[in-house]
Amino acid sequence: MTRKLYYEDSYIKEFDAVVISCEAIDEGKYAIVTDSTAFFPEGGGQPSDIGVLGEANVTYAYEDGETVVHIVDKAIDIGARVRGIIDFERRFRLMQNHSGEHILSGIVNRKYGYDNVGFHMGVTDLTIDYNCFLSKEELREVEREANIAVCRNLKISATVPSPEELAKISYRSKKELLGDVRIVEIEDYDRCACCAPHLKQTGEIGIIKVLDSIKYKGGVRVHFKCGFDALDDYNRKYDAVKEISNALSVKQDCVAEGFFKNEESYAECRARLSELRSELLSLKAASVEPADNNLCLFETDLEGDYLRRFALAVSEKCKGITAVFSGEDGAYNYVIVSRKLDLRAHSKEINTALSGRGGGSSEMIQGKASTTRKIAEEFILNYGKCN
Repeated sequence: MTRKLYYEDSYIKEFDAVVISCEAIDEGKYAIVTDSTAFFPEGGGQPSDIGVLGEANVTYAYEDGETVVHIVDKAIDIGARVRGIIDFERRFRLMQNHSGEHILSGIVNRKYGYDNVGFHMGVTDLTIDYNCFLSKEELREVEREANIAVCRNLKISATVPSPEELAKISYRSKKELLGDVRIVEIEDYDRCACCAPHLKQTGEIGIIKVLDSIKYKGGVRVHFKCGFDALDDYNRKYDAVKEISNALSVKQDCVAEGFFKNEESYAECRARLSELRSELLSLKAASVEPADNNLCLFETDLEGDYLRRFALAVSEKCKGITAVFSGEDGAYNYVIVSRKLDLRAHSKEINTALSGRGGGSSEMIQGKASTTRKIAEEFILNYGKCN
């Protein structure tokens, strides 16, 4: 059994412990158990702590019964006394987010009667799943109330009531619990069964920010951040908005309006560009000399519908096969048109010769070819000639 120092003081940063066991579990990985630890093992939706144990890096910790197991990158002698140092900045951020989640979920439960049925703290994202839908307006109100709780700097306490005491109190829990139950209580806002370390006062959370929400399994999944993570998120988004604001020459709180106005102008330009490209294709097709046999043309920047339309237009002036390639040696898109030769039946042979792949109808095939201009031109001009 490991003495769990994180329950005695969630703010402990360093501790001394004796190594009880050390087992190699993989190349360069060892499972170490100490008589006591401040490393919180993964649980309750919260990731495990990381840090160092002696000269070994602790990358993960988990609970095996009443024992905490540390996964490290170096072996440590059994019986050795080591100094443990947790990454406390990371721990503090985790506690900010977890304590903030309790406030949000407590308010949602009290105000709407909905339950938290899922909680995940990832590296870049934090989510809560509620078993009923909440609108944007309702979540904004919950967020406001949650930040009032932060401003009140209320006490956060953790206790393990006796079975008799536990039976007399109401608390949130995602599942039925047996044995000792640790209750985390936030004055006036929440009482919940939880195994993770928390802050001592709500003011230390700093801010609770709901970022987004989506419908999820008949309820809602809420994305949020608290404290320093929320501040970092704000700074990243502020920098992005500032760049967009400068690019659009609008005030920062008008970037959406500026973007959509710019998008309308861009759409008009695209439409006009499409018209001009169509006119240019018609002029280019008209300039092609009629051909009694096959025709092979090369372009540099035609793609998709423009490549097809150009090939079809030119094919009107060709009695044999019309092939248009766009790109460069080794990376061509192609369209081949013929109104006499069944191209679908010949597509395998054509693609083999062009080092390509593609297909289509009896009158038109299209695809990609990794051939050279010289090979393609020689093959097309001499393939299935109409004499």
